[in-house]
Amino acid sequence: MNSYNKIISMSNALYNDGLEKAKVRDLSGAAQSLRKSLRYHKGNIPARNLLGLVYFEMGEAVDALSEWVISRSLQPKGNLAEHYLEEIQSNRSRLGTINQTIKKYNQALQYCQQGSHDLAIIQLKKVLTINPKLVKGYQLLALLYMEAGKYGQARKELRAAADIDASNVVTLRYLREANLMMGEENHSGKAPKKEKKRKATSYKSGNDTIIQPTNIRDFTPLTIILNLVLGVGIGMAIVWFLVLPAMRQDQVRDVKKAEVEASDSLTERNQEIKSLEGQIEKLESQIEEMKKESTDAQKVVDNYETFLKVYEAYAQQNIQGAGDMMEEIDINLLGAQARASFNTLKAQVDEQYTEVVYKQADELYKAQNFAEALAGLEKVVAAEEDYNDGYAIYYLANCYRETGDIANAQKYYQRMVELHPGTQRAARSQQYLNEFEQQSQP
Repeated sequence: MNSYNKIISMSNALYNDGLEKAKVRDLSGAAQSLRKSLRYHKGNIPARNLLGLVYFEMGEAVDALSEWVISRSLQPKGNLAEHYLEEIQSNRSRLGTINQTIKKYNQALQYCQQGSHDLAIIQLKKVLTINPKLVKGYQLLALLYMEAGKYGQARKELRAAADIDASNVVTLRYLREANLMMGEENHSGKAPKKEKKRKATSYKSGNDTIIQPTNIRDFTPLTIILNLVLGVGIGMAIVWFLVLPAMRQDQVRDVKKAEVEASDSLTERNQEIKSLEGQIEKLESQIEEMKKESTDAQKVVDNYETFLKVYEAYAQQNIQGAGDMMEEIDINLLGAQARASFNTLKAQVDEQYTEVVYKQADELYKAQNFAEALAGLEKVVAAEEDYNDGYAIYYLANCYRETGDIANAQKYYQRMVELHPGTQRAARSQQYLNEFEQQSQP
């Protein structure tokens, strides 16, 4: 009893630790503590419900539903998990969103594996638009951005992930890498050029000192006129030989540039048209997907409801009912933890199912209700052909004979002869086989 109390105490301590971490948005740390808590005590309902809420807040809706379904099966009455499940099941659009998120995220992963990173980025943006809390979606998108060298965009996505789960180790590691790659470079400025000193001469005029640049010359009116005429001629020559050709070249260059821009614009328009056509096709396919996803989301809910009914039937010792309903469950629609619970439950049911079904079929057979006994005996033989030392297969052959199905009767009488030669049942089976052969001859 002392060891049991220690286990319960440890489970509760880990639950409290997970609760404190969840309050400060350390969701991954909270999930780790809560999973440890459930390893010590699977029946810790508050820990299981809180783990479901943490998963849901991180965008992991399927794992959250798994935890709440298991919680409700362990404590059917007075359980908050019932309220959480009802809220999701009553909102068909939310169910559709959950299913759509799973499909699109898996599609993005396939694009990554195929090396189609651009398509993966587009798909992940759609996923995060639908489910803005999916932490692993932000992480994968940031990783793709870093692969493409877009560290600023990667850092933006990682900060969004950190707002949801503040202490996620993967997010922090990626963010550190992005920050390292975005280190700022120091740029040095150029020193201003020094102005050249002008040479000057000075002389005395009375008591004043006159300073005059040495390159200043005195000109007469005639030299001034000659210089003006010469300057005008030189200017015209410069215009004719240098400026006008340059202007013509600029005009030709502008015309060519306009042609190139027009060609580029036309190419861009054609690409835009093709892109829009592709978007129209994608939208049409998305409409079809959404129609299917609405049906698929309902299948997920129905699958979990059947799983819960199997749990309830098993808890009430209705082994046959649990075994029959278990065949209706699609394991591919269950989350990872729900799948593990399903496998454990199936192993427990299978141990008793064959015995219970055979017992009921045997009673019907002895009461000569051969048609009703057939269904149970078929299940028993399908699970274990030589069950009860061959009596199951022998009774099954007799039921087929009594109901007029001679082909199946011959099949199982033959198996009886092969499995148990030398027994009275085998001899009787051979006798029936001989009679069938004589009746088939003309």
